[in-house]
Amino acid sequence: MQDLRYDTLILSDLHLGSEISRAAEALQLLRNSSFQRLILLGDIFCDLDFSRLKKEHWNFLSYIRKLSNPKRKTEVVWVEGNHDHGLSQVLSHLMGVPVYQQYVWNYQGIRHLAIHGHQFDRFVINNRFFSRLGELAFLEIQKWGSDRKLFARYLDRLNTRWLRLSQKVAQGALGYAKQGKAERVFCGHTHVAMQAERDGVAYYNSGSWIDTKCTYISVAEEGVTIHEYDGTRVEHRDPGEERVPALAAPFGLDRQTGLPGIAAYESVRC
Repeated sequence: MQDLRYDTLILSDLHLGSEISRAAEALQLLRNSSFQRLILLGDIFCDLDFSRLKKEHWNFLSYIRKLSNPKRKTEVVWVEGNHDHGLSQVLSHLMGVPVYQQYVWNYQGIRHLAIHGHQFDRFVINNRFFSRLGELAFLEIQKWGSDRKLFARYLDRLNTRWLRLSQKVAQGALGYAKQGKAERVFCGHTHVAMQAERDGVAYYNSGSWIDTKCTYISVAEEGVTIHEYDGTRVEHRDPGEERVPALAAPFGLDRQTGLPGIAAYESVRC
């Protein structure tokens, strides 16, 4: 595989501990890529139960630990997802990686914002108990039969479409970034790679590493690119620019989701 060089590499939703996590492929990507900054954009873990972690999951975490060594001169950032909640302090000490609720950086004079995206998912925010029950049921489904992985991945895609997560997260993220004067905003959470633009703000979703097609994002001199990784080679993925309807209520997102106010639109440590 060719050596890939980026300023920033972004991947999310590995769900380590899940039967359908493709941690081995994610590790292969990192080993064959060159980057100055790595952003793990949330839901890297499935939940707090470390007993579910397999060898390939620990191998991925071990490599992250190596990357975080100051001698490597690579900035590694972990942005907390809803599945990572409660792990922040453990991760900071175990991995040597700072954990943020949101992360802001500047590159080529452009303000970038990385936030997992569950903050814009009202079902998760308003139904935490039922969301957790659904997560546990989904983990059990992954253990059923020889075709469990295919069926589990189908259910995951169906859930995203039924809740219209892609549109909802994109709308919320674009409105939030606009208020914070960010020109690019990056999210995960929906498990579907996507890009959109509105009012001078570009939105990108990094997809996931639990489906048959894994996606990630690179930020380099030529711009932002969504890539698809098939286990042997990396391809540019053109998801097409999607139209995102205007928010019905573009203000007050910070009050609805617990996000910081406009004055605090900077990197927020957990």
